[in-house]
Amino acid sequence: MFKQIDQKKATLDAKRPLPKYTLRSLREKLLLEWTFHSNAIEGNTLTLQETKVVLEGIMVGGKTMREHLEVINHRDAISYVEEIVGRKESLSEWQIKNLHRLILKGINDEYAGVYRDQQVFISGAKHTPPAPYLIKEEMERLMNWYEEETEQMHPVARGAMLHAILLGIHPFIDGNCRTSRLLLNLELMKDGFPPIVIKVENRLNYYTALDKAHTKQDYDDFIQLVSKEVEDSIDLYISALNNSG
Repeated sequence: MFKQIDQKKATLDAKRPLPKYTLRSLREKLLLEWTFHSNAIEGNTLTLQETKVVLEGIMVGGKTMREHLEVINHRDAISYVEEIVGRKESLSEWQIKNLHRLILKGINDEYAGVYRDQQVFISGAKHTPPAPYLIKEEMERLMNWYEEETEQMHPVARGAMLHAILLGIHPFIDGNCRTSRLLLNLELMKDGFPPIVIKVENRLNYYTALDKAHTKQDYDDFIQLVSKEVEDSIDLYISALNNSG
């Protein structure tokens, strides 16, 4: 499944170190698109251009404070992901809570970085997340799985499954999807992959593949969906490098 991805990544790795300004412009492009699409999937109505304006520190008329905060918070969460990658830190439950705290900062401070104490349901999904009293145990199981079973896994499969399993637990009142997508990219970036953007127009396929993972423990469709986005991101980097001379 990953042969083509590995070949493309080898091509990209052979071109490293990447030119400084090319790398900076690619980061800015992906940070904007990652923020826009991740928020749009959750119902944020800011357009791509409006998201860009908010990232530049300008308020957009007619939009809620929450929508503005979702953009600023997501940018700060990406910066935190980059710090973790830069420091080569291994994944911890503390990091997951920190990421979530950044996502809900100023939006719902009471539950930012705190596991939920109420039952929740996922709209349109067959899967029902576990009861609140089971979350601590489920998160411990997730971290044990990550530490004991994923070392030999391909980074794409490991990142996709980490995202899917965390989302199945749905440990937080709000912001689970954004946190899961940040963790997926954290895993990819640790292994030298560019971050991916799961696009809002793929929302139906994304949710269908996740629901299959949660109800049948069949992760193949979701891993394939993530693999396609990984290829797209690598292709973007390679084409930018080819065009830069």
